[in-house]
Amino acid sequence: MDEDLAGSSEPCALRSVPMYDDIFARLLPLLQRLEGVAQDPRFHPEGDALYHSLQVFSFATRESDEPRLLAAALFTADRVCAVHDLGKAAAGDDHAAAGAALLEGIAQPSVCWLVTHHLDLLKRGRETRQRLHDDPRLRELEQLRAWDLKGRERHVHVPDVERALGAILEPGRAEGWLAESNVLDDET
Repeated sequence: MDEDLAGSSEPCALRSVPMYDDIFARLLPLLQRLEGVAQDPRFHPEGDALYHSLQVFSFATRESDEPRLLAAALFTADRVCAVHDLGKAAAGDDHAAAGAALLEGIAQPSVCWLVTHHLDLLKRGRETRQRLHDDPRLRELEQLRAWDLKGRERHVHVPDVERALGAILEPGRAEGWLAESNVLDDET
């Protein structure tokens, strides 16, 4: 894992992983469209949805090596669904599910589950903690929530979107969050 992904001087082109170029090409526009997507400044003083997403991802890379959590941090639905909302009316209360739907077939079901439920602790904290009391996914939701809350600072250095996406598609990491049908074996 990059010790300082945000400060790495390695050019993005060198981080490209040819075997996952098609996935990179599918996901990059979804993230790029988040640039300029305004968020309520009362809750997101940091600015647009992309900057927030990249901050959350930066915190995740500093605190975890778990590929599923890193992917969920980058694609958490309140940011990904904004992409969905650009082409349609707002997804409403079910925007988390709409964001997760964008990842179906690309990410493992466990990543889609995290994206779908990442706001449960905000909206129904007590109920979620009771329901998931003995479930290890509760800890993962709590971690995502903590990173989400941290990612609201202004003027913080974050990696560019290409570098962040390239980081989760690195061999050894990509296989930990991509759907099995997207994982290429060494013979390909």
